Amino acid sequence: MAKSLGVLVTSPDYLHHVIGVVKAAKSKGSLVKVFFTWTATHNAKDKDFPALCELADDVSICVDSYKKQGYDSEDVPEGLTAQKMATQAQHGIIIEDFDCYISF
Repeated sequence: MAKSLGVLVTSPDYLHHVIGVVKAAKSKGSLVKVFFTWTATHNAKDKDFPALCELADDVSICVDSYKKQGYDSEDVPEGLTAQKMATQAQHGIIIEDFDCYISF
């Protein structure tokens, strides 16, 4: 596997930092997976979220957290597919399968 970076996002305050880190990692040829959970799911409604989805190799959000933040699980954010409305297993994949890990 090529060098890889898993990014866990738990806060809604760092989307632009996440985008910067993903850009830097991709410029170095890394595979990047980003997972949003808890209040960070609000980022899915940010105008820059779709661009992050195009930039990273994989982006998903915790559908349970999304619902707990007041969103309808049928309202799939722009840039994602219904399959990317996922569970905490995505976090486990980052921990198990990725070379590096960062949390915001």
